[in-house]
Amino acid sequence: MRKLITLVVWLASFQSLSAQLPAIQKGKAHIYLLAGQSNMAGRGTVGAIDTLADPHIWMLTKDERWVPAREPLSFDKPTVVGVGPGFAFAREILRQDASATILLVPSAVGGTRIDLWKPGAYDSTTKTHPYDDAIRRARKAMESGELKGIIWHQGESDCTPALSAVYENKLRELIQRFRTDLNAPSVPFILGEISNFKQVENPSKDVINITIKKVAGSTTYSGFAETTGLKHRGDSVHYDSPSARELGRRYAEVFLPLRH
Repeated sequence: MRKLITLVVWLASFQSLSAQLPAIQKGKAHIYLLAGQSNMAGRGTVGAIDTLADPHIWMLTKDERWVPAREPLSFDKPTVVGVGPGFAFAREILRQDASATILLVPSAVGGTRIDLWKPGAYDSTTKTHPYDDAIRRARKAMESGELKGIIWHQGESDCTPALSAVYENKLRELIQRFRTDLNAPSVPFILGEISNFKQVENPSKDVINITIKKVAGSTTYSGFAETTGLKHRGDSVHYDSPSARELGRRYAEVFLPLRH
């Protein structure tokens, strides 16, 4: 009986939130594209706090429907997907602007090198076209609001001497390509420092992070979110849930002075 009552209460809450969906169609919502690889998609363990929906925060599902946001936001690898920085980012933005309606567009794909973030590039592991899919989803979202920011976290898959040496030009081209294809020349593009927990020394990770910070600092309307002090979930690559949430807040802190 208790389980039935809980289910009824949950359904009523969900229907109450869903009833507000038409407000999105007014075109005044703030859209954020979440792109990159697994640490943007999220791999942290989902807890109770991550499933609490907010009537001001929505997410675009895999089949491009708007639903109240809750973790996991992403769907790139359903068996391992978990808490990422996107939801915490939205909550922090909302804390600064309680009147906003936020639409999150999860588009990250775990394990993708930057070369897979080009038009036509195909990821055989997930059977997706990461860049093309992200652009399509962003354009779909832009029917319901205005693109306010692109939140990017990628680079772990480019941590080899050969790939890290050519990463800078590819990253600069990627930022310009997103802005051109989405007609968003001044939309803030926030880049996150990749995980570098030092359990296994990899000089190429340092090269990638130096490059990301350099590009962020020399590109207009861009920012750099640091990951100092964050912890991994036990695999030396992916952030645990508290760290993923903290990373989302750091993205927001960098984004807020750039918003317009």
